[in-house]
Amino acid sequence: KDLLESISALKAAVTVLSKHHGGSLLQIPRTHMMSVAATLQYQMRKHASLLEGTLTPSERRVAAAFVQAPQDYFDAAPTFKQSYAPQSGEIFGILRQMKETFESNLSASQKEEMANQKAYED
Repeated sequence: KDLLESISALKAAVTVLSKHHGGSLLQIPRTHMMSVAATLQYQMRKHASLLEGTLTPSERRVAAAFVQAPQDYFDAAPTFKQSYAPQSGEIFGILRQMKETFESNLSASQKEEMANQKAYED
């Protein structure tokens, strides 16, 4: 149930960003941007151990910078490295990656539970 709620929250955050992906993220209402940042921060804390091998240190830094100041994050002049990949794409990718990790973990847990239940019944 815990992972289902996390997947649902990340799906909503991805949906908000995907509506504006490719366009200007500056057009996203401030409340939506704050909501995406809060979701990202909460899920990263709640599932830190699960995300340990999933997110690279640089992705963690990107996520932390976004969480600190969601509106300012996209206003900042991109560095040399960032100019080749839009900053919104990084956040979008991190959220999708987290969602996929949670989904695969949920699937594995469900399969294990079914196997345990079958073994118990036999």
